[in-house]
Amino acid sequence: MILQALKEYYDRKAADPDSGIAPEGWENKEIRFVITLDEKGNALLLEDTEEIVNKKKRSRAFLVPQAVKRANAIASNLLWDNPEYALGVVLKGKATRVGEQFAEFKARIASLHLDDDEGVAAVTAFLNKEDPADNLNKFGDIWKRVLDSGGNIAFRLNGDAGLVCNRPAVKRAVTDSLAAATKDIRCLITGNTDVLANLHPAIKGVWGAQTVGGNIVSYNAGAFESFGKEQGANASIGQSAAFAYTTALNQLLGKDSAQRLQVGDASTVFWSEKNTRFEEQFSLFFNEPAKDDPNRNVQAVKALLESPKTGAQPVAQENAGKFYVLGLSPNAARISIRFWIAAPLAEMMDQIRQHFRDLEIVCAPYEQPVFSLFRLLVCTAPLGKAENIPPNLEGELMRAILEGLPYPAALLNAVIRRIKVEHDVTQIRAALIKACINRNDRFKKKTQQEELAVSLDPNNMNIGYRLGRLFAVLEKIQEEANPGINATIRDRYYAAASSAPVTVFGRLMTLKNHHLAKLENIGRRVNLERLVGEIVDGIMDFPAHLSLDDQGRFAVGYYHQRQDFFAAKDKQD
Repeated sequence: MILQALKEYYDRKAADPDSGIAPEGWENKEIRFVITLDEKGNALLLEDTEEIVNKKKRSRAFLVPQAVKRANAIASNLLWDNPEYALGVVLKGKATRVGEQFAEFKARIASLHLDDDEGVAAVTAFLNKEDPADNLNKFGDIWKRVLDSGGNIAFRLNGDAGLVCNRPAVKRAVTDSLAAATKDIRCLITGNTDVLANLHPAIKGVWGAQTVGGNIVSYNAGAFESFGKEQGANASIGQSAAFAYTTALNQLLGKDSAQRLQVGDASTVFWSEKNTRFEEQFSLFFNEPAKDDPNRNVQAVKALLESPKTGAQPVAQENAGKFYVLGLSPNAARISIRFWIAAPLAEMMDQIRQHFRDLEIVCAPYEQPVFSLFRLLVCTAPLGKAENIPPNLEGELMRAILEGLPYPAALLNAVIRRIKVEHDVTQIRAALIKACINRNDRFKKKTQQEELAVSLDPNNMNIGYRLGRLFAVLEKIQEEANPGINATIRDRYYAAASSAPVTVFGRLMTLKNHHLAKLENIGRRVNLERLVGEIVDGIMDFPAHLSLDDQGRFAVGYYHQRQDFFAAKDKQD
């Protein structure tokens, strides 16, 4: 299903001349250095294509014949490669092996039988000189960069705009070689006869994976093979389909791709079955907002939430087909599938809309009402560091959002644990707890518990919620009785009050009386005491323990009550 969906995505992009996706047998590759030759093979110019893009150094990308997979074998790319292959310069390898690599590079060009092509003839003449590298010493500093970096090298004929490998004769030769191959298997992806893809092209761009790339489909040990078949013969996928799905995935994972996001350690890509604007908008719902346009994400979410009322859908849903989300993570030389979600586009939009409704919570005017996936996850991690996020949590959360499932139980547990340790009920933590509890109750169709509201709900009689409100009021009384106090009861008693109320609330109620006695404003004293009475009305005993869900309700009740105090103060001001 995954490979088939990627193949279909490639076909859709290949049909669009403006997509920039590489045709079969080719790839977009960063080429650091370009040597310009005259017709006799003399080097006229050595160009360094590296430039600063988004504050990072990047080499210019060119369309070149697809790279070979060589591991430890000697195999050359066509008309481009590293300096050891393309020039016979010893950088890291042994001189004997580099000589063999250089010979293979020239043999690969000779196999084209294109001596009548001016560009190919110029490259051949240059490579057949006694020592091609000696002809490049005159370029001084740039030649030194070639030796230091070992970056890829390609050739251009003087007067041509493109590389020699892009000349029409070379393109025809590449196409003819693909067509001439014997089609001897039935492809599992397309159902058509094709040439067996014994080794699939490498997938690059997965965060944390090897720089040379990895594979989703590979058989590199006898334990993975069956019935005497070796490598790719164990899964008969044709070269055309293998090229299509890997090219599509590499484009989605590319540095400039707008269809990827990083969710924890999972590199996540997404695409639709048919062309829709939702492909461009999806990342706005989950990524961190851009520094140059921090409100763009908020506006996108707002448009999504309001679309059922306004009738203005962010995308045309009719016949939009399915939407796909794929999470990948590295595993040695392989790429692991962390999660795979496929659903009708309209359904997925509904699930995302529900996710943000579940997270809605009262906040200060200066606070952002929309949270990225990274912020949701990192607020549960010790020290607020991404590396402390449990490895599987991001995939489980993404699946829950897009499939409308309860949020992972570990998420609620983690955020409550962080609050107890740090004594800090932030906006995002309160929103996440509210979402976890409401979604879980809704999924299990519980009726005995009322949904947690967006803002303060005086009618919510849940014991955990009421005690959270009470704790906030007691803290407020302490703060007003002792202006400028450095540490409040929250710093000392929150963990115990939220999990074992009976152990601390008796003492806190006694302290409350002492704090109220210090208040000079009698009206304020009466109002606060009345609020305490309203909250505890009907509570006969403080419970010995609160369940995990009620500990969450405690946190939300506390947060709601604190926000209500701030709102009341703003009105007074």
